[in-house]
Amino acid sequence: MTKNPQGHISAIMLMTGFCLFGPAIDMFAKLASDTVPLLQITAARFIFQLILLIPVAAVMKCHYLPTKKEMASHFLRGSLILMATSLFFLAVRYLPLADALAIFFIEPFFLTFLAVIFLGEPIGWRRIMACIIGFCGALLVIQPQYQQVGWPALLPVGTALCFAFFLLLTRRMTQTGSPVMVQIFTSIAAVTLLLPILIILHYSPFQMFKLEVPNFHEWGLLLGVGLSATIAHLFLTSAFARAPVGILAPLQYLEIVTATLFGIFIFGDVPNKLTITGVAIIIFSGLYVLYREGKRREHKNVPVTG
Repeated sequence: MTKNPQGHISAIMLMTGFCLFGPAIDMFAKLASDTVPLLQITAARFIFQLILLIPVAAVMKCHYLPTKKEMASHFLRGSLILMATSLFFLAVRYLPLADALAIFFIEPFFLTFLAVIFLGEPIGWRRIMACIIGFCGALLVIQPQYQQVGWPALLPVGTALCFAFFLLLTRRMTQTGSPVMVQIFTSIAAVTLLLPILIILHYSPFQMFKLEVPNFHEWGLLLGVGLSATIAHLFLTSAFARAPVGILAPLQYLEIVTATLFGIFIFGDVPNKLTITGVAIIIFSGLYVLYREGKRREHKNVPVTG
């Protein structure tokens, strides 16, 4: 486990940045999904991300060619984020954004415990409690009614599992590679996997596989998906390069705060008192993780569990 309290604080700040921009990806996707086919939105996300990141890599002079083994990891990571993105974009077509996020928030549980199994990262009881408290806050925000939602409720669950494994790979790969280049090669892998599917299945009877020429408004929404994904995932990969999974997983619940604000100002979903209580609990759980890392920084020569 990385024992760098200063790095942990910066990682928490970066993860907070991801939580601010992450829901914007789904907001733009939800707005576009009324007229743009699902997989075309997904493809646009990775194509725009690639176009935006290549100049960044050139300016930072962090470009390199991965080995065959590294490229295999990029393709696996690309497959996971491709599945996670497609499942969630499909979910928000049927569900309110905040409802889909509430169901998705079983993901920090998956991530926290998978990190123990696959990465050998220890986790204290305090961070486990932060995960549980944050999840309870998320449930208060949305109060999801599974019996009313039906089969689309399973889509964010699939997203959660794919994204948990995606983040495990992110943590492992960013220990040796540049976060920018990790994002670039993952985007290349995702586009390489997705474009043949779109070309082959364009003439199928399924609308989600269609390729259509967007109008000016739709191009703006697709650019919004790509730009927000680029910014959010640069924050994400940089955070996971600096801190273990157990520290960052509980902070993901802060996404629900941004999603709630989007719900208010974009989709007109006004929160009730229970929602406000849930948001307060989520913020508390995130601030608690920050507090614990501050204590670790103060006593960096003394082990702090949790």
